[in-house]
Amino acid sequence: MKAIKKLEEFGAQIVKQIEEGEPPEFETVLRTRSNIYFDETFKCLRTGDKREKRKYLSVSQARKFMQTLAIAAQIKKNLEQRKHTALRGLFYQLKRTLGEDLEEDLFSEQSESNPLIEDLEAALQLKREDFHINADRKGFVAGPMKIIDRDGGEENIIDLTKMGRSGWSIPSDVDNDIEISDVKADYVLVVEKDAIWQRLNEDRYWRRENCLLLTPKGQSTRGTRRLLRKLADLGLPIYCFMDCDAWGWYIYWTIKTGSMNLAYLGKDFAVPEAKFIGVTMSDIEEFSFLKQLTIKAKEVDLKRAEEMLSYPWIAKSEDWVRELKLVLKTKKKLEQDALQGESLTFVGEYVKHKIEEKKWLKD
Repeated sequence: MKAIKKLEEFGAQIVKQIEEGEPPEFETVLRTRSNIYFDETFKCLRTGDKREKRKYLSVSQARKFMQTLAIAAQIKKNLEQRKHTALRGLFYQLKRTLGEDLEEDLFSEQSESNPLIEDLEAALQLKREDFHINADRKGFVAGPMKIIDRDGGEENIIDLTKMGRSGWSIPSDVDNDIEISDVKADYVLVVEKDAIWQRLNEDRYWRRENCLLLTPKGQSTRGTRRLLRKLADLGLPIYCFMDCDAWGWYIYWTIKTGSMNLAYLGKDFAVPEAKFIGVTMSDIEEFSFLKQLTIKAKEVDLKRAEEMLSYPWIAKSEDWVRELKLVLKTKKKLEQDALQGESLTFVGEYVKHKIEEKKWLKD
């Protein structure tokens, strides 16, 4: 297993330094905002070339160095046993005293262990999912695709056209022991809210339009974003259907360019091909009934709009600049739920129209 091999090499490097009389240390990517940039080639947020060393013989770093090695050792043990746990579970595996005569705990709070797992991800160029560390599941998907799940040594074929009203629950790890099979969809529709996803699923929009219908249920988990990346790699267009507000914009741009927090994983979790089909303030010009269904924008929406206009990769888009300025000018916002004000089935008609007419915001 690749992760075990890299962990063994990591440990061997530390042992070699000690045997040669050198102070043990390891290098990782500097994950501060100053070392994050927008990569114009890959169209996503990435970390720069700055690195930092974690040293054992340092008063400020000795404890974290020791904790990092303890995490690496526990992860290796879990991998060898082919067992998974969550961030919280790993914390409790390591929550113990340093010795019989010491009352000091190795870890006191989970806030100590989480960043060090990220250090290992960056240092070893692996994902925490490769470490068998799970996260909460949140996203759901339905449509013409099959998943081959080999979890626990058993092989199960999951048909996403036969998931009823619930859809397939996207696991936190969609790389290891998971295979995407028999994809017959023409595109992927990402729907911000679960309630709107259920509305479209009830109408079997995915069957009528031959697409994959996916909801992250708000902000996308790592598993959902990774699945979208894999589907984009298969050549499927990714269309995003979100609210016209601070939260909807943030969810979309996190899918598209990645996030500051995961910039060290770069293009593995970003989908630059994603397109924002709505809802937009410009929709009011085409669908007049929406004029009565806008909501007063909150201060966070206005601040977010101003902030987005300052990002070079957004400011160069005439469409996005126009939309954001409309929000700032009118001090109004629009939710995707408002489309149901015309009729419950209008949501599907709206999405189909936007995609067929290529009415998405150009980047």
